[in-house]
Amino acid sequence: MSVYKRKNGKWYYLFMLNGERKHGLCPGASEKKDAEKFENGIKFKLAQQQEGIIPREEKDVSLSELKKLYESYAKINKKSYDRDIYTLRIITMFFGDNCIVQDISPIRIEDFKEFLRTERKVKNSTINKYLMILSKMFNIGIDNEILSKNPVEKVSKLRNDNHKIRYLTADEEKRLFNEIEKEYDVLDKYTRQRKIVQPYSYLKPIVTVALQTGMRRGEILNLKWSNIDFEQGFIELLETKSGKSRQIPLSKTLRDMLIQMPKTNEYVFVNSQTGKPYTTVQKAFGTVIKKANIKNFRFHDLRHTVATRLATKGIDLTVVQEILGHSKITTTQRYAHPVPQRKLEAIDILDKYTT
Repeated sequence: MSVYKRKNGKWYYLFMLNGERKHGLCPGASEKKDAEKFENGIKFKLAQQQEGIIPREEKDVSLSELKKLYESYAKINKKSYDRDIYTLRIITMFFGDNCIVQDISPIRIEDFKEFLRTERKVKNSTINKYLMILSKMFNIGIDNEILSKNPVEKVSKLRNDNHKIRYLTADEEKRLFNEIEKEYDVLDKYTRQRKIVQPYSYLKPIVTVALQTGMRRGEILNLKWSNIDFEQGFIELLETKSGKSRQIPLSKTLRDMLIQMPKTNEYVFVNSQTGKPYTTVQKAFGTVIKKANIKNFRFHDLRHTVATRLATKGIDLTVVQEILGHSKITTTQRYAHPVPQRKLEAIDILDKYTT
């Protein structure tokens, strides 16, 4: 069948060209020859598209459709899937769930950057993460042949915010643990009786692991008892940022602490109230850091502290690299900045040097 006429009096085309089926209305055709003429035009245009002479016409794609494709990809391929869901929510809130993505221009994306900076008050590094996910959404659309271009490629990333180099001093560490172990006299809202509580005590083993191993926050919170070999004396991490497993020796302090901890769940760090593993400690950690009067310090800086302490004591950077799980030695060098005292010692050697 090529062209045909329906009972409604309208002509339609139906053909197959190089395995591609086309079916549609022949607008304005009152006779078969008019329909055939229109069909020949469609065939000619399709042949040019198949040869790559002219671009194919795209059907409108909604942001919600693109979001579903990205969710399917992220759920399988990304460990940050849960965080990406929040990012997608902000993206769709700005552009609109029913927005046609072909209408999203580089100028509109610049507006999105400004919205994130002024309305959401996020840092440049976070804005770049939003752009990275938005760009990936478009690329997935291109891979699935429903889009032909990615407007994010024409948008410049922002310069990352410079975070002051920080590591925990011995005095700051003491103040930090004092706040974590601090007792509070509170009124129980159910019994109406006063009791002594340590609301942040659960942070002590988490922070101890961080300072004794240099593990990332996600690696710590996802740590399972099956990852710990008490007999051989090491922690084996199978799911890491680099994708490579690594073994970290257990210090005596850490081994003794872990042995004494209750083992009520497959995960090491479990919320006693919910019975589920912790997914974040950001708020509580921020609170104790503030109470301890430790300025400009993030949980990730505990990892930085480990690298700095090892480098300061002269541990070979390749060993530090292996403990921290960096894929490149340059990353380890970036973390392991010499402390000011070591710099002074180095200059003092030059000052006293004699031939």
